[in-house]
Amino acid sequence: MRTDIFARLDREPEPPKIEVPGMTRTRLALFGGTLAFYLAIVVAVLLSTWLVTLDWKIMLFRPYQQWPEIHGFLDYYVVLGQRGPTAVMVAAWLGWRSWRQHTLRPLLTLGAALLLLNVTVGAVKLGLGRLGPHYATQIGSAELFAGGDIFPSGHTANAVVTWGILAYLATTPRARRYLSALSAVVALGVGLTTVYIGTHWLSDVLLGWAAGLLILLALPWCESPIARAEALILSLRDRLREQLRARRRLVPSLPVATGGPRPTVFPQRPAEAEEPVREIVGARSGRSAGRGEGRLAPPLTARAHSTHSAHTVRSERTPVSPAGSRRPPHSRPLTGG
Repeated sequence: MRTDIFARLDREPEPPKIEVPGMTRTRLALFGGTLAFYLAIVVAVLLSTWLVTLDWKIMLFRPYQQWPEIHGFLDYYVVLGQRGPTAVMVAAWLGWRSWRQHTLRPLLTLGAALLLLNVTVGAVKLGLGRLGPHYATQIGSAELFAGGDIFPSGHTANAVVTWGILAYLATTPRARRYLSALSAVVALGVGLTTVYIGTHWLSDVLLGWAAGLLILLALPWCESPIARAEALILSLRDRLREQLRARRRLVPSLPVATGGPRPTVFPQRPAEAEEPVREIVGARSGRSAGRGEGRLAPPLTARAHSTHSAHTVRSERTPVSPAGSRRPPHSRPLTGG
């Protein structure tokens, strides 16, 4: 007997009405505040302020040596911020959501968020070129424009976006609250883990949190392009289906009559090869008639042709005419003298 839990796993009969988040005043205020925080972190690192000093103090403290017993667990936990594994897991879940709700919006939203993440975070990484703690060359320096790529933290920003997209796409307010809290905990943990391991400065993590949150807050501006892309993809899918159906209708069917001859797969002897045989058979039949050996049999050429038509498989054997008539000679009644 089915329960409500298993019934919720089935595909819905029609697309549900999903409320798309809009750019409200609250969201705009959060976006502006996060953007100001983002710029403040960049300026503080560029000017080598107290934030850079704090980065060096934490780095020289070496948390991974202070608490080595949790190092093994955090090595696995930090994978929740890697782009490849997390993107595969979240894409699988959102793919099922797309199939169940008859819409491509979840997958397209994830693709748009990851695209914004790669462009914005990647551009700042390459532009500032900061070195990580393990490659630092001068104590107290910001290590900028040295060919590095760790500012902001990609692990942290990816954790915020990848897990936060689940809360953004939630269909109920209750699910959105729970998923928001869960994604925040995961993102905070991933960022602090990178500081513990020593792969990022604390300022890298702060900027990564701000970068990921900016992308999530800006997603309502992407809803209109996402809707147009979904309509285009679905129209192309429908057009392709119609073309395939039209091709199937145009394919002719070859009916075979019941009891009719089946095409043979054996090679048949060409007509030119049988012509000399027909002449010889006719000549021998004429000589038999000249000897007066009873009635003439039916023309062997016609018999060979009918036999060849009925049994095309045995066409390689040359028919041979009998030497005489198969019927016994008729004796005339003797007349008395």
